[in-house]
Amino acid sequence: MAGFRNSTSNPLCPFFFLFALSLLLIMQTTNAKVHYHDFVVQATPVKRLCKTHNTITVNGMYPGPTLEVNNGDTLVVNVVNRARYNVTIHWHGIRQMRTGWADGPEFVTQCPIRPGKSYTYRFTIEGQEGTLWWHAHSSWLRATVYGALIIHPKEGDLYPFTKPTRETALLLGEWWDANPIDVVRQATRTGAAPNVSDAYTINGQPGDLYNCSAKDTVIVPVDSGETNLLRVVNSALNQQLFFKVANHKLTVVGADASYVKPFTTSVLMLGPGQTTDVLITADQPPARYYIAGRAYASGQGAPFDNTTTTAILEYKSAPCPAKGATIKPVMPTMPAFNDTATATAFTTSFRSPRQVPLPTEIDHNLLFTVGLGLLNCPPGASSSTCQGPNGTRFAASMNNESFVLPSNFSLLQAHQQGIPGVFTTDFPANPPLRFDYTGNVSRSLWQPIKGTKLYKLKYGETVQLVLQGTSIFTAENHPIHLHGYDFYILAEGFGNFDPSRDTTKFNLVDPPQRNTASVPVGGWTVIRFVADNPGVWLMHCHLDAHITWGLAMAFLVENGLGELQKIEPPPADLPLC
Repeated sequence: MAGFRNSTSNPLCPFFFLFALSLLLIMQTTNAKVHYHDFVVQATPVKRLCKTHNTITVNGMYPGPTLEVNNGDTLVVNVVNRARYNVTIHWHGIRQMRTGWADGPEFVTQCPIRPGKSYTYRFTIEGQEGTLWWHAHSSWLRATVYGALIIHPKEGDLYPFTKPTRETALLLGEWWDANPIDVVRQATRTGAAPNVSDAYTINGQPGDLYNCSAKDTVIVPVDSGETNLLRVVNSALNQQLFFKVANHKLTVVGADASYVKPFTTSVLMLGPGQTTDVLITADQPPARYYIAGRAYASGQGAPFDNTTTTAILEYKSAPCPAKGATIKPVMPTMPAFNDTATATAFTTSFRSPRQVPLPTEIDHNLLFTVGLGLLNCPPGASSSTCQGPNGTRFAASMNNESFVLPSNFSLLQAHQQGIPGVFTTDFPANPPLRFDYTGNVSRSLWQPIKGTKLYKLKYGETVQLVLQGTSIFTAENHPIHLHGYDFYILAEGFGNFDPSRDTTKFNLVDPPQRNTASVPVGGWTVIRFVADNPGVWLMHCHLDAHITWGLAMAFLVENGLGELQKIEPPPADLPLC
């Protein structure tokens, strides 16, 4: 009887258990913070390569301010446009669960913030930790309007690796000795490829291999023996980049705000939009070592900026040079600009830290071709507007559809309000014509069709998508970014995707989770995701020259059943077109 009495004598036990559980949940929620920021977009004099330009910046800073939050926090950023151009801000890689109005791509989820106007972005970080970034998503403003967005673990949580002594964000960028808006406008007017950049940068500085740049070269200080975290972001507009630190190994621990199974490498390759978190141990003789970034340019014959940006990893105990002398930092041996083998070895090394809950039932099995094209010169047009190859205009497409943004409404607004005539939902699930995608493609297939076509998904449906590169005009590596989602990369390869052969290569155990995938030059990448975030979500090549030419499409994900499966109402201050 005593045992029986013991088990029933305190009927309040379940209550206290539930109370304690609720209290724990409340404490976790109350630990989450709301961060308020003001972004003033304005022209600021910035001197690089011996010349001062009136550069568009945020808060007068180039790059812009670094935002630091914890997983679970909320960001409220009031953007005031004091520049002469329209602007929007995209929070690259943030899932934006039910808050698509805050995603930022111009004419996709919002109309632009006009000069003199403002808009407040509000969103919560849910289940993401690591390095992301923010950037303008209007014309080519992101050349200088960008910054890091660092997501730390929830308060009390730890990194899944040894806590680094210090952390440094390194943003790789591109600099034009011109106004980037003028560069893209000239290309749009002429139909030719835009001029390439004049320098690459690390945290806004070209480094001492360029004219007038030595004294501002970025210094990253270290103490011998310590292990530090480098948060590397490719913020460049149009170029994949190799990244090395002379004589030092890098242990990759995260990418695109997802942890990865650690692996060690001497070189990184990041496409624009991608981030990589690496641990670096100061285990070399005390000295100064170059941190370097250089182009990975896979498009045969395509012009590119063939320069090298540098920062310096400086041991605090490094010997001082004699008076009047300088000690040149140790320079890493960089891969050749077209070293696809090194790029591939890096991108195929990624794994998730453990087995992932990969969806196995596929509702939509899609194949999208990804590549360039040429448009014939319109009848009666001046030859000055058709300065692409053989009197054509450059174009790009997915499944032969060259994406055109609307100008009177955003796509999300048109969807929510049922406005007709803004878009259609007949984006093809497969190429309209099957051909040898990476072979010698007939010239009759080089001309895409312009349109604003979306692909519709029901809430909760599972998508498997083969991104298939083409060799139209030239094959090259394409960094494809999907807004509003992370996805699993199952496999990549060269040539044409063959389901009977290549599905056996799928990693169905621990594939990496990313928001931007590098589609190999003359090859393919397979991704998989669940449509669990309602809204209109842009998918595009993150080489801005290519999105300008139409290398994009958008998924329309319908609302689900309950409130938590529906997009929130638009905010009151949403900009008008």
